[in-house]
Amino acid sequence: MKHIDTWVGGVVLAGFLIIAIFATWLSPYSPHEYTGAPLERPNPIHLLGTNDVGQDLLSELIYGGRISILIALAAGGATVLFGLLVGLVAGAFGGWVDHILMRMVDALLAIPRLPLMILIISLMGYGLISTILVISLLFWPTPARVVRAQVISLRGRTYLNLARSFGGNPFYLIRRHLLPACMPIALAALAANAGRAVAMEAGLAFLGLGDPTAKSWGLMIRYGLDLPGIYLTDRWLWWVLPPALCITLLILSFVMLSGAVEKQFNPRME
Repeated sequence: MKHIDTWVGGVVLAGFLIIAIFATWLSPYSPHEYTGAPLERPNPIHLLGTNDVGQDLLSELIYGGRISILIALAAGGATVLFGLLVGLVAGAFGGWVDHILMRMVDALLAIPRLPLMILIISLMGYGLISTILVISLLFWPTPARVVRAQVISLRGRTYLNLARSFGGNPFYLIRRHLLPACMPIALAALAANAGRAVAMEAGLAFLGLGDPTAKSWGLMIRYGLDLPGIYLTDRWLWWVLPPALCITLLILSFVMLSGAVEKQFNPRME
């Protein structure tokens, strides 16, 4: 029971990864192909029915996992990388370098992110690259502050003082001592920010700010809710509910893995 979070989160995430990797073989149709009549109910040919233009909803759901996994890994990884670099440099150098970098962090944390995301994507243009860049550039301050706090707590340790006394410069300290010590924090932050990236991508797609050609879960929900009176029928059960459940399960798996990593390297959380 002690490692149940790791097992459950890992199994769910592994399942989504397998589906994303083998989507071409698992999907019964191309998500862009018109394979049936509009708004067909679930049947042996279309297990989740079809959308309003006759595209297979199960195929869209399977391919949508690719988009969410890609956004999670790319945007979550870039967010943690930016935050790790800034936190290490700010904590290791201190002084005016730390002051400038932390004021940048404070400024970004103080700005409402959703309106800024909408503004930047509107200027950059819609697409997966724009979504990844916007999420990465706006959400790195949080891991940066956590990493900086860890570096400051380590900076006064005896072995680091000895390394400095023998001529170790900040770059050597970062590469040899501080970066390895901060990797557990980076892993936990990677899982947490990957889940956040999935939620942000789904929200942007739902608002119509994602790539309109990419079959994502957020876009499925948007098109489903655009159907007049969808909640007056049972069509939402196979059009809106499945992608919403997939988004929830994928985010939950990342949250569970993030908590498991934190507990592994910080026994006081038990």
